[in-house]
Amino acid sequence: MLTDITLGQYYPGSSVIHGLDPRAKILATLLFITAIFFAESMLSYGVLALFVAAVILPRLPVLMVLRSVKPLWIIILLTLFIHAFTGEGSNVLYQYGFFRLTEEGLIMGIKMSLRLVFLLLISSILTFTTSPIVLTDGIES
Repeated sequence: MLTDITLGQYYPGSSVIHGLDPRAKILATLLFITAIFFAESMLSYGVLALFVAAVILPRLPVLMVLRSVKPLWIIILLTLFIHAFTGEGSNVLYQYGFFRLTEEGLIMGIKMSLRLVFLLLISSILTFTTSPIVLTDGIES
């Protein structure tokens, strides 16, 4: 089971991203993470998804990147359900006892889950394209 975890694993390559200065990659990752938390509309989430896809698809094996999300799928689903069933809203989609699924809560759950996935993917891109020693040197300088 632990052999499936690829988070933090370096994938050697010769892409433009592999050749960037590690400080630039760290800064770009921090800027993208900031953009994730400022995203509010579905359009902004779509732009973030297009950016992540444009960075991942031509440069890294997609299955390897998706495997980095696999260990945390339970947390992602739990986040979705907590927001969906505890969110405030007037448009009730389903109710059973004190569990109430609202449209607003479901939308918020999807947004929070997407934020987690984007955080994992962009962090994976940083670690897949930067060796640990170079990443350490970049953080140090």
